[in-house]
Amino acid sequence: MHVFIRLIFIIFALLQAGCATQIAPSKFAQAEQFPVLLAHRGMSQTYSAVDVQNDTCTAMRIYPPTHTYIENTTSSMQAAFDAGAQIVEIDIHPTTDGQFAVFHDWMLDCRTNGKGRTRDFAMADLKTLDLGYGYSADGGKTFPLRGTTTEKMPSLQEVLKQFTGKRFLINIKSNDPEEGRLLANFLKDIPRDTRSLLAVYGGQKPLEIVRNSVPDIITMSNDSLKDCLLSYLAIGWSGYVPTSCHYNLILMPYNYAHFFWGWPHVFNTRMQSVGSAVFIAGPYEAGAASRGIDSISELEHIPDNYRGGVWTNQIQRIGHALQQRKLESTNQK
Repeated sequence: MHVFIRLIFIIFALLQAGCATQIAPSKFAQAEQFPVLLAHRGMSQTYSAVDVQNDTCTAMRIYPPTHTYIENTTSSMQAAFDAGAQIVEIDIHPTTDGQFAVFHDWMLDCRTNGKGRTRDFAMADLKTLDLGYGYSADGGKTFPLRGTTTEKMPSLQEVLKQFTGKRFLINIKSNDPEEGRLLANFLKDIPRDTRSLLAVYGGQKPLEIVRNSVPDIITMSNDSLKDCLLSYLAIGWSGYVPTSCHYNLILMPYNYAHFFWGWPHVFNTRMQSVGSAVFIAGPYEAGAASRGIDSISELEHIPDNYRGGVWTNQIQRIGHALQQRKLESTNQK
């Protein structure tokens, strides 16, 4: 028994020693004001997420538009920043001429007047497309955004040049290791200050390449998130943060957050100490599409004095509401 107790103390001491190694907090999730708002898809057209599958054409099921912004365009990104986002999520595909197109879908057919796989075209060809062509709120009877924009599909390089000093979460849309190599080379070629403001998520295979090639950038795949959170559930009581949680983007569904040691403030501080960024997301429901903090009623799930991130699909709604809450808090002081 005494040997067992001594062994437990030795293990605990080793875990605490591991905790002493501090990693510089990532600039990706730093801000003068908290919480940090991440606008998924920027300022975009929202749609019904009921029964959405990977191949569902969501442009054909949008709600009646309240604005004309189209996701992954530079005007959409600017509108999201103007609405209070500190970070905008964008999607990328490699092109045949060695660039990265900023566009959501694997196929062009749903949202645009193009046909075929996005990655099978050069950037110049993709810039000829009508980006609002396929959006409909009535099942295809009318297309209110068709022909309404002269914006061209941007490249990743163009986005980073236009939005110097802004932060982006980049979504790799495939599970192709070659795409990971291409993106890793791109990231290594840009200035370190620019790279420090970026994070990448997507398929496990390309993300492993990015993480190994550019170890100081925050990444996330479904597998890495699961590995981190399950490991922390098992050992978080000790104060030790598993290496699987280092430099990780951590999406925390608010209906599961209370299971994790030290949530919210201690948990967030621990993750920041290993270079990771925590974002509260909407409730996790098996088989359902990913959700953010998208309604006013869900703001109650953001803890008081929370110094982490918030993931939202409704930046125009949540950004305004949080600004109002900050003003009310300031006036009460």
